[in-house]
Amino acid sequence: MPDPKAVPVVLSEAERTQLEAWVRRPKSAQALALRSRIVLTAAEGGSNVEVGDQLGVDRATVRKWRNRFASERLDGLLDEPRPGRPRTISDEQVEAVITKTLESTPKNATHWSTRSMAAESGLTQSAVSRIWRAFGLQPHRQDKWKLSKDPQFVDKVKDVVGLYLAPPERAVVLCVDEKSQIQALDRTAPILPMLPGTPQRATHDYKRHGTSSLYAALDITTGQVIGQLHARHRAVEFKKFLTTLDKEVPEDLAVHLVLDNVSTHKTPAIQRWLVAHPRFVVHFTPTSSSWLNLVERWFSELTTKKLKRGAHTSVRALNTDIRAWIETWNENPRPYVWTKTSDQILESIARYCERINASGH
Repeated sequence: MPDPKAVPVVLSEAERTQLEAWVRRPKSAQALALRSRIVLTAAEGGSNVEVGDQLGVDRATVRKWRNRFASERLDGLLDEPRPGRPRTISDEQVEAVITKTLESTPKNATHWSTRSMAAESGLTQSAVSRIWRAFGLQPHRQDKWKLSKDPQFVDKVKDVVGLYLAPPERAVVLCVDEKSQIQALDRTAPILPMLPGTPQRATHDYKRHGTSSLYAALDITTGQVIGQLHARHRAVEFKKFLTTLDKEVPEDLAVHLVLDNVSTHKTPAIQRWLVAHPRFVVHFTPTSSSWLNLVERWFSELTTKKLKRGAHTSVRALNTDIRAWIETWNENPRPYVWTKTSDQILESIARYCERINASGH
């Protein structure tokens, strides 16, 4: 039954043409494109609930933009201006800056700066900066990402996240990984201490004194970490670490290991060891999905708080520093609390893929 509160939408040819143009824009103004789809779908008839189900948005969103269009037509779909002194930049100029920022690059660079965009658009640098801030545009930034191509991606995500949200009884869940090739680096000159008005200073160059590999297992319940350092990074060292875990975890508990897919975790020797120790159960994360292993979060803290600005004259000094940091951590461990369900994660990834496809990538 149609929603009695749904405002009927009747479009003129000019309005339909403009709405379809906003929907087709390949890379920019995705919020405006969604509003346009709502109005175009509403014009075909149906309640707010039906339009929302068709487009994957809630009824309140449909009602808002349907009513806004009915009262203000096309202008109602644009973001409302903030109160203040009269605007000196038109909507067309703002749209031109946004479109050019998202859909083109300058001839002599990979991305726009406020200076180059100002020269291109005829606006001031401060005006370009305000437009970018208002629309959340940061051309100077680039994040890294990689979508897993694992054919068992969905099953593995559900398996690992299920462990995090509902750990099995009489069992320990350990997130295990290696931080390999940690370099013992020493600066070529002493690090100068921080002073009022002056940050700590270190030389940009350094001397290498060898490397170390850290094997770590993070208990997701307690936050405690079992660590072991080795000179090399092979299946032999991983087997030794598994033996250490077997000794550290009480015999009456099952051990669930969250691991990535590197070859050292799957050699025949490791497979034989796991068969001989049936209380160990392995859960592999999908390929290219290190974010799913909570020990990576702990490695990040180790790098930021101890390794990044440290100076070590030998591998022995590096290992001593790492062991001391692990001991300090375990004195007051802080477990990382996983909150998202597997369905929420998969829906988020699906939405991101849809945005990529809609933008023409």
